Amino acid sequence: MAPFVGAVPFFLEVNARMPRTFGRNQVHVSQVAGWTEVDRPLVEVPPSVPSALDRRIAAYVAERIPDGATIQAGIGSIPSALLEGLRDHRDLGVHTELLSDALIQLVEDGVVTGTRKRLAPGKVVTTFALGTQRLYGFLHENPAVEFLPVDEVNDPRVIANEDRFVSINATTEVDLVGQCASETVTGRYWSSSGGQADFARGAMYSREGKAFVVLPSTAAGGEISRIRATLTPGSMVTTSKNTVDHIVTEYGVAEMRGRSLSQRARALIRVAHPRFRDELAADARRLGYL
Repeated sequence: MAPFVGAVPFFLEVNARMPRTFGRNQVHVSQVAGWTEVDRPLVEVPPSVPSALDRRIAAYVAERIPDGATIQAGIGSIPSALLEGLRDHRDLGVHTELLSDALIQLVEDGVVTGTRKRLAPGKVVTTFALGTQRLYGFLHENPAVEFLPVDEVNDPRVIANEDRFVSINATTEVDLVGQCASETVTGRYWSSSGGQADFARGAMYSREGKAFVVLPSTAAGGEISRIRATLTPGSMVTTSKNTVDHIVTEYGVAEMRGRSLSQRARALIRVAHPRFRDELAADARRLGYL
């Protein structure tokens, strides 16, 4: 809403249960065309419960995040597992599109202090929140959290100004050069790109920054490899091969930044499920990558 304040009139829904937050999100009554009052519970989305596989993937990422880093994490069971795995870290900062219950747990545990952030030190910066009543209660009249416009929070040029920026996002499948299709499932459009590419680009230009794309190695009960020779027809590339940095499965971390096509293919085959590695290697040779 913030980019439109002063540009267009608003018709608002006023709910007494909505937390009062800080940031660039105020609107004067003169900018309001009208409003309606309601009294109903807010939409709640409980945190995903991580599996043992999720925690194994998350552990590879957590050990590569330094103290003092500023993090962005997407939604899902693997990001939830990762945030659980950061409880022994110190002085982390948060600059994220989405604020969730798992992130505020790190604030309450003293892991997130924001003291080493260059932008808005000591503040959790976000553009929207989705979680449970616990999260909404934490946000109410809490000046430690600043809600800023999405065109600023997600701007790669802004993100790049934060040292040691780390982005963590999930994808559905990856091809052998590192292209990540995060908006489609089996070639059919499922969800928009969100901030994944924005944060990956920002992390790429951040001093000592890192970006991680995470996914289980298989789908359909182990019958399908999520690492593929080429993306499923109809898939859309969300994070391009020239932006992707690390791709992580339960079998390890494939480093992509600055790698040749053959190095990329070999690294991705190593983190694919063992059942599919020979087939992927044969496909890589057929495509001229090896």
